[in-house]
Amino acid sequence: MYVYDKANELAKSLKESKEYLEYKKAKEEVKSIPEMKEKIDEFEKIRYETQLLTIQGEEQNEEKMNKLKELYQILMQNPKVKEYFDVEVRFNIMLADVNKIIGEAVKDVLQ
Repeated sequence: MYVYDKANELAKSLKESKEYLEYKKAKEEVKSIPEMKEKIDEFEKIRYETQLLTIQGEEQNEEKMNKLKELYQILMQNPKVKEYFDVEVRFNIMLADVNKIIGEAVKDVLQ
């Protein structure tokens, strides 16, 4: 069987996984509430910016870090948002595990 066929099978399995379906449902629920969507979008934007600075080895902006913590505390008070973040973590762990498995399979040629 071709590698691409297996990749397509994997993609189909990912989309049918419990982690994917729960994440998609939770995301649709929280993003359907305009004020919640706005807060989550702002949180995700700041989180991305701080992660980018970390990757680039640059110093974190204290103001942004404080804003990130403040938004997180506000968002976590809502049970739907807490559930969204929980299933997002589980989904991302699954993706990281799959990437690790693939990486381990070809690590001898990547070194």
